[in-house]
Amino acid sequence: MSVGCTDTPVLRERGQHEVFCGLTGIIWLHRKMQDAFFLVVGSRTCAHLLQSAAGVMIFAEPRFGTAILEEGDLAGLKDANDELDREVARLLERRPDIRQLFLVGSCPSEVIKLDLARAAERLSDAHAPHVRVLNYSGSGIETTFTQGEDACLAAMVPKLAATDAPNLLLVGALPDVVEDQARALLAAMGIERVQVLPGRRADQDPQVGPNTRYALLQPFLGDTSDALDRRGATRIPAPFPFGEEGTTLWLRAVANAFGVDADTFDRVTEAPRARARKAVAAATETLAGKRVFFLPDSQLELPLARFLTRECGMSAVEVGTPFLHSRIMAEELALLPEGPRIAEGQDVEMQLDRVRADRPDLTVCGLGLANPLEREGLTTKWAIELVFTPVHFYEQAGDLAALFARPIRRKALLAAGRGEAAIAVAAE
Repeated sequence: MSVGCTDTPVLRERGQHEVFCGLTGIIWLHRKMQDAFFLVVGSRTCAHLLQSAAGVMIFAEPRFGTAILEEGDLAGLKDANDELDREVARLLERRPDIRQLFLVGSCPSEVIKLDLARAAERLSDAHAPHVRVLNYSGSGIETTFTQGEDACLAAMVPKLAATDAPNLLLVGALPDVVEDQARALLAAMGIERVQVLPGRRADQDPQVGPNTRYALLQPFLGDTSDALDRRGATRIPAPFPFGEEGTTLWLRAVANAFGVDADTFDRVTEAPRARARKAVAAATETLAGKRVFFLPDSQLELPLARFLTRECGMSAVEVGTPFLHSRIMAEELALLPEGPRIAEGQDVEMQLDRVRADRPDLTVCGLGLANPLEREGLTTKWAIELVFTPVHFYEQAGDLAALFARPIRRKALLAAGRGEAAIAVAAE
C-alpha cells in the first residue's frame, strides 16, 4: 500500500535547464553571519550580479566583495594566487572585524582551475588565529542557487569543534527573528542546549559529535547533512517547518528525540498552532480548489506543495525540483497527497509544454520564465521570493500562504477592472 507520493514514479529530466547562480546565497548568508566576509573569486559579471541582487548602495560596507579575475588571469599570464593573497591582505587590513573569510569559487575560477581549497589553507596559516579562511563553490554551471548555502555550511562542518555532550543542532540560515521563535518554543519544552549552524558570529559556531542530534531547517542541505553524518551526528527525520502542520510535525520529531512528554508539547504549541491555522485560513479562501504547478528552482518545492495541498486546499498538478534527496524528502513525500507528477531536474521546453497543456491556476517558477508565462495568460509566483521571505514556523504560516494567494487575487482584481472598463466604454 503506497503512502502519499512515496511510490510515485519520478520523471527525471536532463535537458536544457534554467538556474540562478549559487552566488546568490551570499545575499542572505552575509546578513546572518555578522563577522564573516564572502570574497567571490570571479569576473565583473559576478560582481554586478551580487550588487544587483543585494541592492547594496555604493557607500555601504557590505560583508561581501569580488576579487576580479582580469583577462591576464584568465589567460594564465598572471599568477592568480599572488593576486589573491594581496587582495586578501588588503581586505583584512581594512576590515579588522572579519573573523571568518570565505573564498567563493565561481564559473571563471573553476574554468581556469584555480585551487581555492589550497589557497584557503595557505591564507588560514598566514592570518591565524585572528581569521579562519574557508572555501566553497558558488558556481552556477550545474547547480541551483540555494546550493550556495549548502556548499558554504558543508565547508564549515569539518572545522567545527568536537564535543561528546548531548546537544541539538538546528541546520540552516534563518532570519534572526524566526530563529529566535524556534529557540523560544524549544526552550519552553525544556530543550536548552540548542545551537545553530551557521552561528551569528564565529565564536557562536556550534559543536558537533556522536551525541549531537540535528534537525534540518532547509530542504536543500544534502551535502551539509552528509558532512554532519561523517562527524558522527544523527539527523532527526521530519517534514520541514512550513505551515502549521509542518511546523508541528518538525517540533514533535525534535521533542520526541529529546524525551519531551505529550502534555508539555501540547501546552507549548497550542496557542501558536491556533494562530497559524487562523492566519492560513485567511488565504485559503482564495487558494482552495485552485491547481498549482511547480517548476524546479529552489528545492523548496516538495514541502511547499505539501503545505498548499494539505493546509490550503489546493491540488498539485506537477511538483518539479532540481534535485530530489529521497532520504531527506521521505517524510514530505509520504505526506504529499497522491496525484501530481513528481519531476527531478529540468528540460525547460518539455516542462513548459506541460504547463501550457495543464493551464494551472498558479505556476511557481524562476524569474526568467515568469514574465513570458504571464504574457500567455498564466498566473505565476516567483520562486526566489519564497527563499528571501521569512516563511518558517508558526508565526510566518499566514505570510507563506499569502505569498501564493496574492498573485491569484491580483489577477482577479485586474480581470474585474477590465470588465468594469468594458462596461463603462459600452455605456458611453
